Amino acid sequence: MAFSLFGKKDKNKADELVAQDLTQRVEEIPLNQIMPNQFQPRTVFDQEKIEELAETIKIHGLIQPIVLREMEENSEESRYEIIAGERRYRAAVYLEMETIPAIVQEFTDDESAALALIENLQREQLTPIEEAVAYQSLLEMNGVTQEALAKQVGKSQSAVANKLRLLKLPKGIQEAVLAKEISERHARSLLALESEEDQLKVLDKIRDNHLNVKQTDELIREFLTKKR
Repeated sequence: MAFSLFGKKDKNKADELVAQDLTQRVEEIPLNQIMPNQFQPRTVFDQEKIEELAETIKIHGLIQPIVLREMEENSEESRYEIIAGERRYRAAVYLEMETIPAIVQEFTDDESAALALIENLQREQLTPIEEAVAYQSLLEMNGVTQEALAKQVGKSQSAVANKLRLLKLPKGIQEAVLAKEISERHARSLLALESEEDQLKVLDKIRDNHLNVKQTDELIREFLTKKR
């Protein structure tokens, strides 16, 4: 049976995970036995922020353990998968720590995927595209409405819908948002153009001329007028 985050029991489970119940036994797990979560929505990690976190850990220690699950099929090199705490894990790797404090819990593949996505949505500053991909993954895994998903993640339905619309844009524009070459508002303006060719042409003009959102909207209006 597929894991659902949207029942009361499962919502409590997700909330408990994010809170990381420290009454559970904390173990010291070797870093070389840990692998990132395959459903991690974040595609870009800010190395400078990882190093800042590492400096904090170096001074104060790791206050909050990461959460892992033991893989059913594992090798000596990758015995555990991260459920919550990849930034802390990366900081520990940067510090060349041998082990990291962790809570090991039992999760199915569906639970691992859903909880990793929820943990990132609640804790991390994902880019708009990463957030949209996370929402889409949760919708596909759980078969729920945008409204139900919005309630679960504490967003309005329109906010979730606006993020999901970004996935209709060409890959080149999505990559520009990921790289922070253009803003989410720039990207949403480009949705007014029907063809991918036109969207990419305007993207080039935004980059070349460093257009702000207002200038972009004006350019798109001119573009649409000429098309009529």
